Amino acid sequence: MLDDRDRRLLELLQADAGISVTELSEKVALSVSACSRRIQRLEETGHIVRRIVVLDREKMGVPTTVFALIKTAHHTDEWIDAFRRVIASIPEIVEAHRLTGNHDYILKIVLPRVEHYDVIYKQIVRKIELFDVSASISMELLKSGTSIPVAYAH
Repeated sequence: MLDDRDRRLLELLQADAGISVTELSEKVALSVSACSRRIQRLEETGHIVRRIVVLDREKMGVPTTVFALIKTAHHTDEWIDAFRRVIASIPEIVEAHRLTGNHDYILKIVLPRVEHYDVIYKQIVRKIELFDVSASISMELLKSGTSIPVAYAH
């Protein structure tokens, strides 16, 4: 069971995984060793999955976001496994979700420019059969982040 200090540690680490244990311990009013033990426990229990670096997409040359909505006529385990392998092999696809409703999947694709979407589209359809693909271009980023709420954690 997590307490308020654990939740605060998780919030702080989400904001900056590179923060020192000394600084963390000051912010949550714990000794450095107690803070370090809590972080280790949060990693061991799976609350902290990994620590990452977030890159600037403009500087990395992929400022454009396209969302591809996919319909398929196939729903077998074999097809889904093949689809997973295809999308895993394309680094521009940064998120993929299976959906309810009118579409089966949505892919978040980051690109140098919108015209590059055709390259990614062709990589996908050459490797796996799809029923329909439509794409929407993000015009403006209104909210972005990797942080999730910690209040619900147990």
